[in-house]
Amino acid sequence: MNRKENLISRIAEIEWNMFSTVKNRGGKASCQEEPETFKIIRTSNFVNWSPATLESYLQDLEEAKNTGRNLMTEKYARMEGLLPPPDKETLLLINKIVAIECGWLEELAKKSPHLKPARPIYSEDDSAWITSSETYARGELATYSRRTIELYHEDLLDIKSKNLNRIEIIFNTMLEKFRNEAGVQEASG
Repeated sequence: MNRKENLISRIAEIEWNMFSTVKNRGGKASCQEEPETFKIIRTSNFVNWSPATLESYLQDLEEAKNTGRNLMTEKYARMEGLLPPPDKETLLLINKIVAIECGWLEELAKKSPHLKPARPIYSEDDSAWITSSETYARGELATYSRRTIELYHEDLLDIKSKNLNRIEIIFNTMLEKFRNEAGVQEASG
């Protein structure tokens, strides 16, 4: 396992430990019983993060863990507007990131409708039953340290400068990992 893979693995492990203990209003969600699915989704998300961003986020997670905070609980609380927003400068940076990501989601939906996300793209389409990618991203980004947000923004600008679509990379990585997982299960079943 190389350095980047090790960072991603450590992040996914801490995130799972946090996610699996989130207390939902209606009890434990079914997705909290599926560690492998969670890890495939989350590790796919990190494949195009720089090592510096991964290290910064790992530090965020470790600091949160050491102080008894659960960043996954905070993410969902932020998505529901239960926590105060970040400071203005951080919010501006989050807005820039979300604009880039929503643009990539739109581009992907047009280019590859079969890869269209299950969520609506924009928060104007949020409902009691579904949360948009925009709302989800804002909630998650607001749990990152300012340092991680800045590094992540730099990663996005770098990806964009190469005319790549980060969301498409994530989806393709996820599909490949799920296919590999299905193949392993089929071979052992």
